[in-house]
Amino acid sequence: MIERVDFAPLDGITKAVFRRVFHARFGGADRYFIPFFSPTDQHIVTKRDQRELDVNNNPGLPLVPQIMTRRADDFLWAASLMEELGYREVNLNLGCPSGTVTAKGKGSGFLAKPDELERFFDQVFAAVRLPVSVKTRLGVQSPEEFERLLEIYNRYPIACLTVHPRVQKEFYKGAVHRDWFSQAAARSRNPVCYNGDLVTVEDVRAFERDFPAVEAVMIGRGAVADPALLRKLHGGAPATRQELMDFTAELYEAYQEFYGQVGPAAQRMKEVWFYLIHLFEGGEKIHKSMRRSRTPREYEALEAEAFSTLPLRDHAVGPLV
Repeated sequence: MIERVDFAPLDGITKAVFRRVFHARFGGADRYFIPFFSPTDQHIVTKRDQRELDVNNNPGLPLVPQIMTRRADDFLWAASLMEELGYREVNLNLGCPSGTVTAKGKGSGFLAKPDELERFFDQVFAAVRLPVSVKTRLGVQSPEEFERLLEIYNRYPIACLTVHPRVQKEFYKGAVHRDWFSQAAARSRNPVCYNGDLVTVEDVRAFERDFPAVEAVMIGRGAVADPALLRKLHGGAPATRQELMDFTAELYEAYQEFYGQVGPAAQRMKEVWFYLIHLFEGGEKIHKSMRRSRTPREYEALEAEAFSTLPLRDHAVGPLV
């Protein structure tokens, strides 16, 4: 049965501002994964990354920073930095399917070179001091690639292997390959965590019935689309309309304070609403207008219209892509 729920990293959304407001308003996550930090050859930390990684900007939140690189030296430097900042685990991103990432051989693009990945792990685990967890896909082109990848993962003391059972080329579309996750759950020598298309409480309960020995899941898009989802997994109530209004109002205000201006704050809110609109019935028209809105005032009017006119569901509906 599920004993731990991790909040997946969604680059551009689940950053420090969102995490603080979400955790205070809804909570329910046992750990929050920080969207990937990609170290440079110069080993310089940008001001943006400093703000994201500073524990003072994440008060009281159980956090795991995620690192994305294909160079062992860069990973070891970043892991050492995370240790200095007070973190107690680092996560390697082998799951991001973005073309701009995979073109550099990073994220799930690294899975195309298993021999290189194996050499990377040899260097990392020979020197790293913190526990290292891994978030992976099944491969790049075909799920069959996972056979070789799992052999590699089993050679190393990975703190937790989080598997999103799709390949890179599938992004987030189509059915997940639960049969291949079943192999990971049965054959992994390391603890496993499941990630992929868990949008409702019923989805999680069905997963528990199918995989009673798996103790952890990672949820991202589903929790942004239904902020009360993780709370409901612990027996809590669905989100009310007023609760969602208060949440988005606080989040909008926090973004304005963070950016110092309303324009970027409204843009961030539109990205959140890309997922949140799934919690409302018949929201396609308003959401289409929201995406096309050019000014904060237009966005604010459309958000108000959504809250005042759209029926609220007690759970989101997918696909959340």
